[in-house]
Amino acid sequence: MNTHKRALVLGASGGIGGELAVRLVRRGWEVHALQHRSRMAGHRGNGIYWWRGDAMNRDDVLQAAKGAALIVHAVSPSVYQDGDTQSLPMLQHTLDAAVAGRARVLLPAAACNYGPTAGAGEDAPQRPLTRRGALRADMERRLRDAVAQGARALVVRSGDHFGPHAGHSWFSQAMVEPGRAVSGVRYPGRAGIGHQWCYLPDLAETMLRLIESEERLGAYESFHVGGHWDADGRAMTAAIARAIGNPDLRVKRFPWSLLRMSTPLLPMLRDIAEQRRLWMEPVRLDNRRLLDFLGEEPRTALDVAVRDTLYAMGCLQSEPMPLAPTRVAAPEVMPSELALLERVWLDRVLEGVQARSARDAERVLPIAA
Repeated sequence: MNTHKRALVLGASGGIGGELAVRLVRRGWEVHALQHRSRMAGHRGNGIYWWRGDAMNRDDVLQAAKGAALIVHAVSPSVYQDGDTQSLPMLQHTLDAAVAGRARVLLPAAACNYGPTAGAGEDAPQRPLTRRGALRADMERRLRDAVAQGARALVVRSGDHFGPHAGHSWFSQAMVEPGRAVSGVRYPGRAGIGHQWCYLPDLAETMLRLIESEERLGAYESFHVGGHWDADGRAMTAAIARAIGNPDLRVKRFPWSLLRMSTPLLPMLRDIAEQRRLWMEPVRLDNRRLLDFLGEEPRTALDVAVRDTLYAMGCLQSEPMPLAPTRVAAPEVMPSELALLERVWLDRVLEGVQARSARDAERVLPIAA
């Protein structure tokens, strides 16, 4: 493998790619980025060398990746705008470059590859329930094929992102409106249904620590990040309420029914509507392998992370308090008996949810104490 500390970041103008690119520069990496119609082409910005090019163009990717030991594939075209036809060609260009240069590909991944489970480990069978999940599973299969041809791979899977520069996310596009004071929140899930969140700076730091452990990594590695597990769907909304100082914050249901009725008129909403199952049937990622490998998982306190996110989004007028030191997450032991009991409990909750009337489904959720 090429051991020179040169990295190509595809998607450096996005959330994950941006966080990683800046941190790689700080860690002494020579970072290159590819951007379509970039005004920075041929120049350095924030220590990053920008190439003018398109991830859909194989030659552009191969040229920018020359000499790179690491290729971060954080480019994620929206599946709501024909992105499903772009994702696989973009990934293939990255894989071709990785095989040619014997580079390691870092692929950020999501929980949508799995069906409902109380604790999905890295070796759990992938049974996606959505079109996006099936696409992501196919991408990972192609990544394994590229490893057989000489590339190296690192898959890091996490829950839904939020953070100061997260960009497209459920937090910033469904729950809270950027640029406005928070007067209410629309939560996509339901009371009693757990959901997994991941603070983007914590995710980037975790990825960097794995990258810096290259000598211990095999040709193909996969890790799950625990992040913040919201056991009953109320921890995140309660953190928002505390951040804005309003314990009576109004939390309403996300209008899934209206979204489904709109899909015949706006087909691109079909894929968003598919994500409902991931909010009604929880998938919890098991991070024990990551904890065993690194010894700890970088994790910022939820209140600090939410407050910093809201401030960066323009939803808070006052500057947030100084960021608290990163808290180390203790190993979360999940015996098989406990996982089974949690699954049974979740099944009962889901049965109760399905029995509710449409009127009850639109009721206001209380804020947790």
